[in-house]
Amino acid sequence: MALWLSELELGMAFAEVVEDHVEFFKAAKRKEALKRRLESDDTPGRVRMKMLSVCAQAEPRLDAVLESLLEELSEEEDGRWRILVRCGLDSYLWQQMERQYGYHSDAPGTKDFVIELFKSCYAMETGGDVHLSSEALVFLRRWKDSRRHEEAFENLSDECAWILNIEQELAKRDFRDLLEVDYFSLIDQKIISDLVQEVVARTVTPGDVTRWVRQRRQGHWYAQYLDLYQAIDYASQFIHGLAEATLEMDSLAEGIQRYAQSWYRLDLHYRKFVFHIRSAGQAALTSELARQINDLYSNNYLLTLNDRWQTQVDAAKKWAASPVRLQREFFSAWVQPFLSRNKKVFVIISDALRYEIGDELLSRIRKEDRFDAKLEPVLSMLPSYTQLGMAALLPNQELEIQDDGKATAYIDGKSSTGTSNRDKILKSGCGCRSVALQSRDFLQMNREECRSLIREHDVFYIYQNIIDKTGDARDSEERAFLAVEETLEELVKLLKKLAGNNANNMLLTADHGFIYQDHALDESEFVEIFAKGKDVSYLNRRFVLGHHLGKQKGMRAFEPEALGLSGDMEVLIPKSINRLRVKGAGSRFVHGGASLQEVVVPVLQIHKKRKSDVRAVDIDVLRGGVSTITSGQLSVAFYQAEPVTDKVQPRTLRVGIYNQS
Repeated sequence: MALWLSELELGMAFAEVVEDHVEFFKAAKRKEALKRRLESDDTPGRVRMKMLSVCAQAEPRLDAVLESLLEELSEEEDGRWRILVRCGLDSYLWQQMERQYGYHSDAPGTKDFVIELFKSCYAMETGGDVHLSSEALVFLRRWKDSRRHEEAFENLSDECAWILNIEQELAKRDFRDLLEVDYFSLIDQKIISDLVQEVVARTVTPGDVTRWVRQRRQGHWYAQYLDLYQAIDYASQFIHGLAEATLEMDSLAEGIQRYAQSWYRLDLHYRKFVFHIRSAGQAALTSELARQINDLYSNNYLLTLNDRWQTQVDAAKKWAASPVRLQREFFSAWVQPFLSRNKKVFVIISDALRYEIGDELLSRIRKEDRFDAKLEPVLSMLPSYTQLGMAALLPNQELEIQDDGKATAYIDGKSSTGTSNRDKILKSGCGCRSVALQSRDFLQMNREECRSLIREHDVFYIYQNIIDKTGDARDSEERAFLAVEETLEELVKLLKKLAGNNANNMLLTADHGFIYQDHALDESEFVEIFAKGKDVSYLNRRFVLGHHLGKQKGMRAFEPEALGLSGDMEVLIPKSINRLRVKGAGSRFVHGGASLQEVVVPVLQIHKKRKSDVRAVDIDVLRGGVSTITSGQLSVAFYQAEPVTDKVQPRTLRVGIYNQS
């Protein structure tokens, strides 16, 4: 014993420590580990705590020792615990547990403690019987929020929830009383289940739903249930927005303007709802909410809006909606002004990027440092399909659809199909150094290749195709909204790469929009095509091209002149949101018709600033009148001094308390 004390440079005051825990000192590794932890002012109690930490392979603090033992418990191991018991330190551990956390048991153990820990901390929040001190709550919250011990906390939380019969206990409670509690994943499941029912019954306001979802963001389990919370939030916003909307218009121009001002948000909220519901993969839990949102979207919004819009389409003698610009004016209205000032201009064309997606992209761009952008709507070509829309965005005098069975769009007598043909048309039409290329090719270029390309050209047309490629295939159309998320991420990446290579003047637009309904369509949503098949040149789910087509029930006929087209190709468009049956084609994702979702496309003007314009939101720390800490808990309030915007962004705080002595 004296030898051990000498090795550790401990005086005789520590003899009792050695006598009580002889087994600890028999192992040279434990002695060496303890020696590294010892300090000159240690007390016998402090030395015992450090011995505990050696056995538990933790820092010499009770909470750290406990976290280590609970991690072992969660893994159904007991190596550290057996060493601790063999060294006679278990009695000391339970003494400290009673002193600090109020834990007392006739048969103490880590499993018994953790059950009591969850039970008492839950009771502190819900008014039940509490057997532990407030320090136990401090420990649980610290343990819960530790990334290192996250898995252990979750495993033991789930086990204790089963032992404590938490699911049945939660059934008796109002979810509003649980919004600040996050010790069990069952609490989130309870809140989500009740929120779904409340939103379906329309007994809560969207403001309340958003506030409650925001509260849950701070909870431990939020990341696991993020998609469900977000789906509920967007569903509530959609229902409220639809109830407040007045879907009326007196002209094509008014319809487009009102769509671009407010109605588009209903498409955005529906898209985000469907995306998060599909990502969550909880069909049984959300089936009734999904059914209601799909019914409201298809019948009360999409059909109602486009039936009324169709009245204006039927009355229009010409496909135009002044003062809204036409898509075929894009080059002269947006590109040419830069060239007139000897400025380089970069155009990105994203296939099927409808207006509401452009609005979300606008917000994402503005959140980037030194980026600014503005958005306005244009009226696409009709039919609203890729070849014609892409042609209209190039320099053009005459646009014509060829009678070749492929609906090929010609510009001034030249085919515009494919990047190579568009590159040739761009070079001959703009009268300056120009290039057309695919986004994937540009993103693969290294820095020197990018800068060389930019030095050598003045006009850039960059084409991206994720949404249309996914939605137009029957086997992948249900992933259309996932493709939108991928598109937004790639477009921001593309813009940042351009700006990083000295591109300042950027434009972003689309060839057309689309309709998407996330459910099987009814028979009433299809119209039958006429019998004159020999006069049909091309048939799509949303338009027909041909000659001598005449009037057809449920369809709007257009002569080419009315659509601003040359040639003699006649066009038939199914009215409102109806589809034509096309063998082998999908039906949920469609475009080519005259619905607002198909023909209102975005034009974003994007600029890179010289100076930083993004900052974190200001926070005030509200402190009480007493500056002395007298207990294990200290309340500090943080006040957000201003609202978060695109340029004033959220701030994450890491707070600590330090002793200056």
